[in-house]
Amino acid sequence: MKTDLTPHLVRTPPGELVVPPRFSNVEAAQAYLQASGISYVLAQFVDIHGVAKAKSVPVSHLPSVLKAGAGFAGFAIWGMGIEPHGPDYMAVGDLPTLTTVPWQPGLARIVCDGHVEGRPWAYDSRVALKQQVARLAERGWTLFSGLEPEFSLLRRGEDGGLLPADPSDTLAKPCYDYKGLSRIREFLERLSNGMRAVGIDVYQIDHEDANGQFELNFTYADCLTSADHFVFFKMAASEIANELGYICSFMPKPFSNRPGNGMHMHLSIGDGQRNLFEDKSDPRGLHLSEMAYHFLGGLLAHAPALAALCAPSVNSYKRLVVGRSLTGATWAPAYISYGDNNRSSMIRVPKGRLELRLPDGSANPYLATAAVIAAGLDGIERRLDPGEPRNVNLYDWSAQQLSEAGIGLLPQSLVIALDALEADTLICDALGPVAHEFLRLKRMEWVEYQRHVSEWEIKQYLEFY
Repeated sequence: MKTDLTPHLVRTPPGELVVPPRFSNVEAAQAYLQASGISYVLAQFVDIHGVAKAKSVPVSHLPSVLKAGAGFAGFAIWGMGIEPHGPDYMAVGDLPTLTTVPWQPGLARIVCDGHVEGRPWAYDSRVALKQQVARLAERGWTLFSGLEPEFSLLRRGEDGGLLPADPSDTLAKPCYDYKGLSRIREFLERLSNGMRAVGIDVYQIDHEDANGQFELNFTYADCLTSADHFVFFKMAASEIANELGYICSFMPKPFSNRPGNGMHMHLSIGDGQRNLFEDKSDPRGLHLSEMAYHFLGGLLAHAPALAALCAPSVNSYKRLVVGRSLTGATWAPAYISYGDNNRSSMIRVPKGRLELRLPDGSANPYLATAAVIAAGLDGIERRLDPGEPRNVNLYDWSAQQLSEAGIGLLPQSLVIALDALEADTLICDALGPVAHEFLRLKRMEWVEYQRHVSEWEIKQYLEFY
């Protein structure tokens, strides 16, 4: 076995897409890891915020991770609903997710589901998503998602302030700039090569519309796999940036006068043979099926609640604003609407699928996707009509025009979004106890934010009165 694997691992050209093996049993997995020079496996899961957590487990103990799980003190993890006197949280490995960690030689990673006392734990966000995936599976459906993570690559200046990683990245409108892309090439190629080395197909990379801002697109997959890939991407980006002396931030709005970082979510449902969202006979010309329009209607109907889970930080609502930045536009949605190729709407329709533009990089991809499924299924079950598409620049409309057209405004602060989520019993019931824990923690976050005294307040009020 070692003879067969060594050429594959050593001689694969950087950047070539590698399809990782899928193992039928743990013995085959251990043999592969040992032949690959892997000594430890990261038993990895996320907390309620979507932040990667892990234990490093010797390869010889991989069987126990798959059977009983790696043990964690549940109270030490955000949002697991376990008190100091409660049981351990056990991270049970999902064997098909086992891959190497290309940017850290000698390490592999396996995605885990949370278990407590031998049963899947409802506070675990991946478990919550799998429950919603099962609702689709009962109908013979699979939700496919393609996530588009935007991020800021930054460095610290001499005064400790944040600056673009590339000092020459100073254009007023830097989107797609060749120089900005080229001069940060080492980071981008290492990140892309690391993803492609484990079968995550990166197909394009670009400089976005803020200085130091980039986007790396990888191929869509079933929604659970896409969420796993997104977490892996963030792990890679942060560590590769750190090695190069940079900071890779998924903060939604790191600079008040520049566009923020989104994580647009492309959506379609398949039945194993075709895209059920696509219908080229659509009289509106969007190539959407009746099912797709009902799903879309569900997303619009539950948009305020979805905002809390797709844009879950105080900072998220510095991105979801009505107005412009120095480059001419925020590129972020503010209105509960949909349109053809309309980037001022919450949902854009790129022919035969939906692009939900609401999420940002602070979202837990499992929770956000679970909520999207619940909202979309509600739309299908109630046959909700999303109305006609809006193919105008909604940023230019007055409040009166928006009101007359029946177009609502997305929540403009975290607390408004949390109120909407708490009032949306369908979404909360679908997510189960993790929704209530999310609300509890996020309300605490909001209170802390309210009590914080900012630099703006000091400059504004210190000697004003």
